[in-house]
Amino acid sequence: MSARPELEGRNLWNELMALRDQQRTERASGIQVVRRKDLPEELNSQGVMRWYMHPAIKDIVLSTLSIHEQTIAPGSRSGRLQFQGGQIIFIVEGSGYTTIDGVKYKWKARDVLNLPLKKEGIIVQHFNAGEGDARLLVVEPNLYAATGVDRGCGFEQLEQSPDFLKQA
Repeated sequence: MSARPELEGRNLWNELMALRDQQRTERASGIQVVRRKDLPEELNSQGVMRWYMHPAIKDIVLSTLSIHEQTIAPGSRSGRLQFQGGQIIFIVEGSGYTTIDGVKYKWKARDVLNLPLKKEGIIVQHFNAGEGDARLLVVEPNLYAATGVDRGCGFEQLEQSPDFLKQA
């Protein structure tokens, strides 16, 4: 008996192919253009956000990134967050600053802020120091679904193993 009895009698290769086919079907009817006007604002512990791409949003054609817009009112700030880092933030409008591990980095519209990826994580908070809203477009890898089974280039069984054919 195997140390993993739940795997006995299964054909994991066939399950991988079935998952590939399921992903292809889902992506064939996926949304190609995500429009800001169609996205609801969400108020959460980080502030006001609109999610373009998120691991829980399944009806878009590509799911390799997580993308959201964050709006910070004048004189306000985001929540403070400790996480791994690895985000790219495009400042759509406004001006302010971000603290990364206690160090202040000023930004203004059309700047790009690169949050470092650190094994031990980083502590981040965004502040609006301008007169109007600050809007930040935040992008990071969706490491849960970075490539899918198709691996970005297709995944096809072109020839069966002769060992497999022997058992047939």
